[in-house]
Amino acid sequence: MPMRVQSNSSGRSRWADERGQATPLALVAVVFAVVVTFAIGHLGRTVVDAGRARNAADAAALAGVEGGRGAAARLAAEHGGAVVSWSAAGPPDAITVTVTVVVGRARASASATNRGP
Repeated sequence: MPMRVQSNSSGRSRWADERGQATPLALVAVVFAVVVTFAIGHLGRTVVDAGRARNAADAAALAGVEGGRGAAARLAAEHGGAVVSWSAAGPPDAITVTVTVVVGRARASASATNRGP
């Protein structure tokens, strides 16, 4: 059934000026959806990198107690990270190792010791 359009006093239809308005609105909605998708992806990647950095730092600190800086660096690399700082303090039977590891843009630090309770 054809739709009847009312005309105003100038003879133009009431909706003549509103034609084509959906296209720019749809374009804005698509651009907004793409930006939000990239932002969520970036946030997710940051959260994952932070978790991986904590795991790598913990593992590297524990490995560093027994095997030194080389063992810490190897274990951090196995977890996808790189040791950016490493320090050891104390006597051999009560050594404390502190490492800082970076994975992606995330950085984490951890300490471990072979000292008993």
